[in-house]
Amino acid sequence: MRVLTALFAMALLSSPALAQAPAAPAPSAANLKTLAASSEVAATAARLKSQRTNQPLMSAPLLQLDPYRVSLEYRAAVGTAAIHETEAELFYVIDGGGTLVTGGQLVESQRTNPENLSGKSIAGGSSQKVAKGDFFIVPQGVPHWFSTIDGTLTLMSLHLPRK
Repeated sequence: MRVLTALFAMALLSSPALAQAPAAPAPSAANLKTLAASSEVAATAARLKSQRTNQPLMSAPLLQLDPYRVSLEYRAAVGTAAIHETEAELFYVIDGGGTLVTGGQLVESQRTNPENLSGKSIAGGSSQKVAKGDFFIVPQGVPHWFSTIDGTLTLMSLHLPRK
C-alpha cells in the first residue's frame, strides 16, 4: 500500500498541470519602452509635423514591449491603403479626423514586405468618419485606408501580432 501511495504522490507532483512554466526572459533595453509622457507625445507630434515635406504619413515609435509596438502617426494627406496579414491594428485618434475605409479590395496592390500589402486605394469597403477621441481596430487581413484627411490626423497605432 505504501508503494502505491508513494507512486500516486510522485505522479501527482510531476503532473504537467502542477509544473511551473519557466520564467519569461527579462526584456532587454533594446526592446523595452513602457511609458510615453504626454509631453513626449506632444513633442513627437510636433517633430513629425515639422519634418514632413511631401509625405502623406510620418510615423515614430512611442512604446515597445516585444512583440508589441505603439507608434504615433501624423497624416496630413491621403496615403496608401494597407493589409497587415499577420497583425491586427488598434488605433486611437489623438487629434484631427478623416474617413476610414475598411474591407473591399486593394487597388493596384503590391507586396511591401513578407507580411504586408499596400495599394493606391480601396475599391468597395465601408466608410466611417473618425475624429478625436475615437478608438477603432482593424482585424488582421482586412484592407484599410484613410480616404480623406480633415486637415491633419494624429493617431496612436498599436500592432497586435496574430500569428
